[in-house]
Amino acid sequence: MDVLVTRSLPGKALELLSNKHKVDLWEEEVPIPRDELLKRIKGKSALLCLLTDLIDEKVMDAANALKIISNYAVGYNNIDIEAAKKRGIVVTNTPDVLTDATADLTWALILSAARRIAEADVFTRSKKWKEWAPKLLLGADVYGQTLGIIGAGRIGAAVAARSKGFKMKVVYSSEFESKVMEEDLGAQRMTLEELLTVSDFVSLHVPLTKQTFHMIGDKELSLMKKSAFLINTSRGPVIDENALVDALEKGRIAGAGLDVYENEPMIPEKLFKLKNAIILPHIGSATHATRAKMADLAVKNILAVLAGKVPPNQVA
Repeated sequence: MDVLVTRSLPGKALELLSNKHKVDLWEEEVPIPRDELLKRIKGKSALLCLLTDLIDEKVMDAANALKIISNYAVGYNNIDIEAAKKRGIVVTNTPDVLTDATADLTWALILSAARRIAEADVFTRSKKWKEWAPKLLLGADVYGQTLGIIGAGRIGAAVAARSKGFKMKVVYSSEFESKVMEEDLGAQRMTLEELLTVSDFVSLHVPLTKQTFHMIGDKELSLMKKSAFLINTSRGPVIDENALVDALEKGRIAGAGLDVYENEPMIPEKLFKLKNAIILPHIGSATHATRAKMADLAVKNILAVLAGKVPPNQVA
């Protein structure tokens, strides 16, 4: 069967796919243009796409033979799930395999924001460092502080688990009670408002939905400690970026560590100028092993559906 893949992927998963089906690969290292996607999807039985690809009704109708949309990501807010259901198209994702990589990066952001790592690196490379000084680049303590986790899924729990080495108190906010967070990690469940008030570090780990869109705005930021840091490795639109920039500019919170943005790859110009913001290019899962495992999983989902079987990671 014919399969459209919208980007070259790490590892050998695409070789396996090519051995069994005819693969039409978009080889450029930029997102496939909309008109090219609509043209190439025609007659394809499967689509392996990225989070950067908008897969809506128009794409599904242009395909006319599509059986599965395999998203190379955990999130799938780029896909019109209801439209896929109406057309009997299976939608899959790649969970679990990127949990640890994303949790590790979250901690990299926590430590970088608290200890001003990026700022210190630029300072040193610019040859501005002349001698040790008592007040040079003073940062915030992490050890013994309170970590607030918003969202108690796999990644949120993995981030909380890593805090044990720092003897942190962990609180979490979630729609559902988490036995893992409470029984295994000793975390205390709170309302979002309570969490924001008591946390020294607030880390977001929620999917993008109608309910989580702009869940952190001006009101929520005003509840945070002036000394607190906001970390986001989930989805950009869960934060109102304009409100965040304003809070950072005015020193209403101490800083932020961001890997995702509201209108990727566009980043507000003001964020580039803020020394109290660490900004990364959406690299939460960017390790060699993790990205290869994601490709493996995305291909396994396709092979299963095209063989008439239930895929391992069906979301719709």
